[in-house]
Amino acid sequence: MRCAKISRKTKETDVAVVLELDGAGAVQAATKVPFFDHMLDAFGRHGLFDLAASCDGDVEVDAHHSVEDTGIVLGQAVAEALGDKRGIVRFSDATIAMDEALVMCAMDISGRGQLHWDMDVPVDAIATFDTQLAKEFFVAFAANAGITLHMKQLAGENAHHLIEAAFKACGRALRAAVAIDARAADALPSTKGVL
Repeated sequence: MRCAKISRKTKETDVAVVLELDGAGAVQAATKVPFFDHMLDAFGRHGLFDLAASCDGDVEVDAHHSVEDTGIVLGQAVAEALGDKRGIVRFSDATIAMDEALVMCAMDISGRGQLHWDMDVPVDAIATFDTQLAKEFFVAFAANAGITLHMKQLAGENAHHLIEAAFKACGRALRAAVAIDARAADALPSTKGVL
């Protein structure tokens, strides 16, 4: 089983993530940021990852530290669960429609973590969630997972739909990228010989 259990404690947050890449989409998210919990649920369910994520953070300041630090730890969990990356598909993309919103996520599990964000979320907040934090999550996640991640808005104007489509697209794309390629189960998918 490709699993990881990672925790990280700072003066601002105490984050714990348990991840199974080859799961069934069972998610337990408890970050004290309700909309973010909803997004983690969408990510795990559509990626078919078993995911437990908890964060005790300084939400009385705002949700920034909690969202970013959860992204850090989830990214570290993905990297650990992948191990040496032998046999994975490596590249993938997914385009998700949610009502009027259409969001594409493309990724390369390259070892060179970076986010390329082309999203125009039209409002500043969804309930108590600062919509800028969606990008901050994906920056932290991509950097710590070692994934080159492209997120592009193709259509849409509803902030909830756009952000949720992004999380679902990332879950679907990651599900495909981490899958074991039956034709190359022992090979490392790199001409360099390292990822």
